[in-house]
Amino acid sequence: MSETRIVVVTSGKGGVGKTTTSASFASGLALRGHKTAVVDFDVGLRNLDLIMGCERRVVYDFVNVINQEASLNQALIKDKHSENLFVLPASQTRDKDALKEEGVERVLNDMRTMGFEYIVCDSPAGIEHGAVMALTFADDAIIVTNPEVSSVRDSDRILGILQAKSRRAKEGREPVKEHLLLTRYAPKRVDTGEMLSHEDVRDLLKIPLLGVIPESEAVLHASNQGQPAIHMQDQPVAQAYQDVVARFLGEEIPLRFTTAEKRGLLQRLFGGK
Repeated sequence: MSETRIVVVTSGKGGVGKTTTSASFASGLALRGHKTAVVDFDVGLRNLDLIMGCERRVVYDFVNVINQEASLNQALIKDKHSENLFVLPASQTRDKDALKEEGVERVLNDMRTMGFEYIVCDSPAGIEHGAVMALTFADDAIIVTNPEVSSVRDSDRILGILQAKSRRAKEGREPVKEHLLLTRYAPKRVDTGEMLSHEDVRDLLKIPLLGVIPESEAVLHASNQGQPAIHMQDQPVAQAYQDVVARFLGEEIPLRFTTAEKRGLLQRLFGGK
């Protein structure tokens, strides 16, 4: 059996597309045949199950399992799109301090013994308790940021915490593998100087770029329908997330969606947008 990898999806600030990324990334791994769990660490808010379209099937949650009020099997929800994917929702009613380190570790170890190849942790934004808990056990960290200075600066702060507080850092093991994911990217706005380019962000954070997700209304449509954006067939955002999963799994995929579409002659002549 292959070793379990714990992948934390994190960001320095909210609203950058972290839960959207957790849902699509976990779905992408499962669609590639890997037994995957996605765990919501955002106690008190609980958005992941809405995006996964399983909110009506939530009976028990992560905190119930930590407190041994329910078994992991009772709390895990099988995804409707992929037989390899399971969702562990967060509690809407508990306090964030309900995530105790020894309890979280026990649940993650139980998932290992169940044969999960990947455990994707949807972390709250910033450096609150739930975020630190998710970062503690990470083998890989996907740092989600928008191409704007404040988002990049906050992501830099998260990288510092990761390097100081993860178990791998404390135990002197190989450090957490860091990946940069740029979301809501609009090449036209980069060209006009309204947004940082992907090269700028990579240079500022100095971590490898895993992918660029284009700005897209399809993400909102997908969320409203209760399905991860990776399932939105033929949409650039779905293709971008598929590329991200492939790169994470070691494939060499060229970057897409980083240049503005050139307007044709007829569009220019007749004022088409």
